[in-house]
Amino acid sequence: MKSTFFRPLIEAAVVLFLVLGAARWLTGLFSKRTHVYQTTAARQMRLLFWPLLALGAGLSVLPAVAMSGPPVSGFEWALTLGFIAFTLVLSGPALLLHLRYWTLNHDTTLAFQPTENRFEVYEAGQRLPFDRRDLARVVRVTCRARRSFWARYDYLRLHLHDGRVITLTSLLTELEPLAVFLRSVPAERRSRYWCWA
Repeated sequence: MKSTFFRPLIEAAVVLFLVLGAARWLTGLFSKRTHVYQTTAARQMRLLFWPLLALGAGLSVLPAVAMSGPPVSGFEWALTLGFIAFTLVLSGPALLLHLRYWTLNHDTTLAFQPTENRFEVYEAGQRLPFDRRDLARVVRVTCRARRSFWARYDYLRLHLHDGRVITLTSLLTELEPLAVFLRSVPAERRSRYWCWA
């Protein structure tokens, strides 16, 4: 009975792992080095790979248990629901952060090339008018939970002298090179367990 219970789970996990791995490999294959950063499918897949894999593995258990031939015991249901809850705890925060970051930066384009001293931010195709000297301070927020699925989600807040605040998230690109580029601006570094922008 145990082999009939776990076999569909293992098969579903292997298929999900292969499909997500192939999607990640394909998006990496067709990406190119650029100095203009947007929320691309490749970047989103890179950030969402492990959370989606965990979520898929957790949710794939439910149909396997519900559609199994012999009646399933209460212990097996409890084990199944516990596994689903565990995977939701692992992947849920990363999925929420991804949704939040996408709402903040889905129309944002960052043009950044430090060798040419180029740093521009566009919202919905319109350049936001500011120069580096207009920046009052930079706040860099990184994740303290290094071994979690949401550890790669961080953000950078640009506070301008006129009161505007521009938020750039890790959905666009890795933000550490940009923080280094802006080292002449007064900076504040924060570390949080969950980087909600």
